[in-house]
Amino acid sequence: MKIANLHGRQLDAAVKEANYAVLPLGSLEYHGPHSPFGTDQILAEGFADLLDPSGKPLIYPVVPYAPCPGKTSDYTGTISVRPEVYIAYLTDVVEGICRLGLRNIVLLNAHDANMGPSRTVAEAVTGRYKDASFLLINWWQMAAVSFCEEQGLFQGTAGRGHGGPYEMSAVKAFRPELVAVTAEDEELDAISPLSSLPYVLVEGTPVGWSGYTGRIRQTSLAAGQAIVAEAARNMNQLIHNWLEMRRKHSAGERSQS
Repeated sequence: MKIANLHGRQLDAAVKEANYAVLPLGSLEYHGPHSPFGTDQILAEGFADLLDPSGKPLIYPVVPYAPCPGKTSDYTGTISVRPEVYIAYLTDVVEGICRLGLRNIVLLNAHDANMGPSRTVAEAVTGRYKDASFLLINWWQMAAVSFCEEQGLFQGTAGRGHGGPYEMSAVKAFRPELVAVTAEDEELDAISPLSSLPYVLVEGTPVGWSGYTGRIRQTSLAAGQAIVAEAARNMNQLIHNWLEMRRKHSAGERSQS
């Protein structure tokens, strides 16, 4: 159910029925000559539409603007919001959701630079709403890195990277007409991982970068459909597990009172 489509008289019943709220998080950011500026909005909204309706989500409109990193902020067309402004804005939005009485909130994210600010907001708001629970889902993490290799989707690459074949194949699954790789578009290889352990590397101009990266000629509808199906399946299972944990916790508290 989408809250933007509800009439005022329908709100109370919709909130009472909902098990959780969903706030999709996007950006307006350059993703290469072959890709739409609204890539992250398309992905955030697209995965929101694939949520299992039996879980009774109340879906909010996508947040379309976001902080963008130095490596994309100078590309014409990108709109980058200052992190402190974004944090304040997102805090107001999620507190508005909490004031309705909703305490289970999924932040469904499609933009890498939203990860830090979104967690900051969730940590702060749960300090004021002690019974609130935020689940931050980054869609691209809902399919294992090994998935594409196991499925034989890309050759000689995992496909991951900003504007690369993994992301753009997923966009193609939702909006096939919006992704168009041409023979003139440069293919780029990012550096090999520096470690098998998790780390964060932030650079203004990374190696193998032209506002995007990756072997983009391997972008395909078939790959996108496989990636989206796997990510959606894992996303819905994760949400189911979270809601079940929350239900058991709530039932335990009631039995002790």
